[in-house]
Amino acid sequence: MKRFAVATAAVAHLVLLDAVAKEIAAALLGKSAAVCVIPGFFNLAYVENRGCAWGMFQGSVWPLAAFGFAALAFLVWKRKSVFPPGKTGAICEVLLYSGIIGNLIDRVFRGYVIDFLDFHLASRHFPCFNLADAFISVAAALLIACSFAKRTS
Repeated sequence: MKRFAVATAAVAHLVLLDAVAKEIAAALLGKSAAVCVIPGFFNLAYVENRGCAWGMFQGSVWPLAAFGFAALAFLVWKRKSVFPPGKTGAICEVLLYSGIIGNLIDRVFRGYVIDFLDFHLASRHFPCFNLADAFISVAAALLIACSFAKRTS
């Protein structure tokens, strides 16, 4: 029960952090051009993404929201077989739930997801993303690393 309470509190805090960051981005960047933070590498920019990763499926807000709900329900239902035991599994679980919920809130209540972290290197440009996207990506990378570690041991 203690692990559940800690995980729930962690998810709530990360979802709140994501929401506050998006509100700040909308308030400060919404009507302006990108703000250069590290020249040639990192900008803060305001993007209303009505699709999903890398801008795919533009305009599919409700199907993407339904997919998010379904993915979240599946992960909760199958959590013991999806997430490895121990602290790493708990971290993956918290990050993945937080990212999915953070972007679901935007999709359902705004009709789009606010992205604001904009990385590039010379002419190579990575699509703009947000904290919820980063949570999901880190969780996925950890899960992949755990699966490789399991195979080699």
